[in-house]
Amino acid sequence: MSQRFTNPRSSSRMLAIGAALAMSLAAPLAIAADGAATQTKAHESSQQPVEDSWITTKVKADLLVDEQTKGLDINVSTTNGVVTLAGRLDSTVQVDKAVSIARGIKGVKSVDATTLTVKPRG
Repeated sequence: MSQRFTNPRSSSRMLAIGAALAMSLAAPLAIAADGAATQTKAHESSQQPVEDSWITTKVKADLLVDEQTKGLDINVSTTNGVVTLAGRLDSTVQVDKAVSIARGIKGVKSVDATTLTVKPRG
């Protein structure tokens, strides 16, 4: 019987990707009054909802496995290849890292981080 060795980093990356995928797939559908599933407005306005969902999932997963950004409360959404990051972080270094990660994802046209702010010191 052979033993199987797994890289702990790749296991955590797969878990992060799975969690981000589950979150992104849960959001697009809403139940209408007649019980039919309908897309939410964010996805209705997108010309590329499948690619946008993939980009959002990939950004979330990469943020979760990065040492500087993992565990941070960063909201990610994507519409027509434009990634929007929102949240309050501890430093500009974390903000810059989150933006850099999002820009590095294939298919991202631009990153809007105007609502990704640094918490005041105090």
